[in-house]
Amino acid sequence: MLKNWIVSIVVNAIALYAVAVLLNAIEIDGFAMALLAGLILSILNVIVRPILVVLTLPITMITLGLFLFVVNAITLLLTAWMMGSSFVIDGFGWAILAAIIITILNTLLESLFKNVVS
Repeated sequence: MLKNWIVSIVVNAIALYAVAVLLNAIEIDGFAMALLAGLILSILNVIVRPILVVLTLPITMITLGLFLFVVNAITLLLTAWMMGSSFVIDGFGWAILAAIIITILNTLLESLFKNVVS
């Protein structure tokens, strides 16, 4: 279980760093800060995200799940807020785009790491 959580943090860090490289509107101060952001994001995904998902369940059902990208963007913005100037997102629209890219990268990387770690 701990190994899966560590893999999740590393995958989040790689995805966050890749998004920061791809998008000029997102800045992160190196891979060490990406690891810290990955840790914070994974904690927020365990604590805050389920609350947001339950509170926004009606709109999520109406949008056939697409509103979950907004929930992911909110957790990204919370992560950036907690990290201060080490992790900056220039706006909500960029956070939604980053959430979409991070979701795709996380899916690909987790499938890759599950095959390697298992």
